[in-house]
Amino acid sequence: VGSGYIGLEFSDVYTALGSEVTFIEALPDLMPGFDREIAKLAERILIKPRPIDYRLGVFASKVTPGIPGVKPVTIEMIDANTKEHVETIEVDACMVATGRSPATKDLGLEDMGIDTVRGFVQTNDKMQVLDGPDGKVVDGLYCIGDANGKYMLAHAASAQGISAVENIVGREHMVNHEHIPASCFT
Repeated sequence: VGSGYIGLEFSDVYTALGSEVTFIEALPDLMPGFDREIAKLAERILIKPRPIDYRLGVFASKVTPGIPGVKPVTIEMIDANTKEHVETIEVDACMVATGRSPATKDLGLEDMGIDTVRGFVQTNDKMQVLDGPDGKVVDGLYCIGDANGKYMLAHAASAQGISAVENIVGREHMVNHEHIPASCFT
């Protein structure tokens, strides 16, 4: 479920190991987070020649676990717009690759008066923690990486860490997230 970076990378591995893959994508295009030209090229090179099928514009509304070798996993799909049932498929296994979520629940942020958005710590461009969306800076507290949700890639976290340290020592620095490259390891 999901045809972004993670889904594409795992489809590469599983098809190389002899599996058939079916993408279930809620958006109208495969690889929705990719540049459209790159997505078209990847589809031509990585998807079309392999045993990969796909359903676009549908949600996996219900996944019923199976029993390996005994009963298949059942996936019910609904139209992304009308929410009407469109298809049910049976598969050996189901992998959900629809995004990531931060592990910030037990950090005690609420006790410090910090409101998160879907678990993500809000920061300004200097990586200073804000007490909420469009909130005030929490003095002396910085947040980098997946916890702030700005750009969930390791090299982005490194750039954010450098920025945080520069700002901590008094040298103003801001990360321009538009200049951080993305990659797909497929």
